[in-house]
Amino acid sequence: METFGEIIVSALIVIGATFALIGSYGMLRLPEVMARLHAPTKASTLGIGGALLASMLYFLFFENTLSIHELLISLFLFLTAPITALFMAKAYLHIHPEVGEQLPKPESCDWSTYETPSGNVRPRT
Repeated sequence: METFGEIIVSALIVIGATFALIGSYGMLRLPEVMARLHAPTKASTLGIGGALLASMLYFLFFENTLSIHELLISLFLFLTAPITALFMAKAYLHIHPEVGEQLPKPESCDWSTYETPSGNVRPRT
């Protein structure tokens, strides 16, 4: 059982480190600011989550205690990282309005609606 726990914890640490490395590399190498924003929020969040899960399982397997601190940190991280990225993206678009002007304009519909399908299909009322 001890070897099984070591393998699981080691695998989670390696997986977490790989995701953190991919997120860091993406933040450095992606060309646009908005694309660079996605790398740390997605990959690095999974990397930190893997490391915290490995820490939680380590204490469960080897110290015979259930550590809730890592679970709470992971929950807080998974909830706040996407919200923070959203606010950073909105602030960037507010400071640089010319970026938002590059988006394609729809031809015949509002920005939040789809065009009415053609043929025998009627839209729902």
